[in-house]
Amino acid sequence: MNHTNAAQDILLRKDQDGVVYLTLNRPDKFNTLSETMLTALQSELETIACDAAVRCVVVAANGRGFCAGHDLKEMHSNPDKAYYQALFSRCSRVMLGLVELPVPVIAKVHGMATAAGCQLVASCDLAIASRSASFAVSGINAGLFCSTPAVALSRCVSPKRAFSMLVSGDFIDADTALDWGLVSDVCEAIELDAAVDKQVAKILSKSPAAVRYGKSMFHAQRQMSMADAYDYAGSIMADNMMHADAQEGVDAFLNKRQPVWQAPGH
Repeated sequence: MNHTNAAQDILLRKDQDGVVYLTLNRPDKFNTLSETMLTALQSELETIACDAAVRCVVVAANGRGFCAGHDLKEMHSNPDKAYYQALFSRCSRVMLGLVELPVPVIAKVHGMATAAGCQLVASCDLAIASRSASFAVSGINAGLFCSTPAVALSRCVSPKRAFSMLVSGDFIDADTALDWGLVSDVCEAIELDAAVDKQVAKILSKSPAAVRYGKSMFHAQRQMSMADAYDYAGSIMADNMMHADAQEGVDAFLNKRQPVWQAPGH
C-alpha cells in the first residue's frame, strides 16, 4: 500500500508487511527540512505511533543526498526570533517523535547528511549508511552553531568527538561515523537496499511485544541514574515476562522449536 502526502508528495510513504517506509522527496533541494517537510514528517509519525500493526519504520531519501538540514533560504527570508524558535521547536518535536515511536526506526543513508540532516540520522534507533555517505554539523561555517543537532549527536558520539564536529563543521566519512557510533552499519552503495532489508527482517522475526517493550525502555533508562535505570528496567522486564510471547519464547527454547509470536497489538 502506498500513501502520498498532500504537500506535493514532499514525503512519500509506503506500507509493506508491517513496515512503514518514509522517503524524503525533495531531491532538487537535497531534501532540506523545510516547514512543509517537518509538518509532513510530524503528521506521519503521529499516525504511525497510534498504529499497533506497525513493526518498524525506515527513513530514506530520494536524490543525490540524504538530507542537507534546514532550508537556509526559507530561514533567511524570515528574520524573526519568534519564527526561528517555532521552527526549531517543530524540528525538535519531529526528532523526539522518532525516539518516542514504539517501534524501531532505521535511517537508510546515502550521500550527505548535514546539520539537521545529521540530527535526523542520530535520532533514529539504527542507521545503515552507504560507504559513500558523509556526515557533518556544518552550521558553524555559516555563523550558526548547530545547537539542536548537538542534542542528538552528543547522545550517539562521545562528547569530544561531537564537539569537534560541531565547532569545526568538518565532514566525516561513513566508516568514521561507524567507528564513532553515529551509524550502526556501513555497506557498499549497491548493497544498501539489501542491508536495510536484512535488518528489517531481523526485527520482524522477533516478538512484536518484546520489541515495543524494549524500544521504550532503552531510551527512557538512558536519562536515569544507574540505580533508577535498574529499577525501571526490572519492572519493564517483569511486565514483558508476563506477556504471552515471553512464555511462548521460553517454552520454545526449552523444547527446541521455533516460537510462534502473537500478532501485533495483542
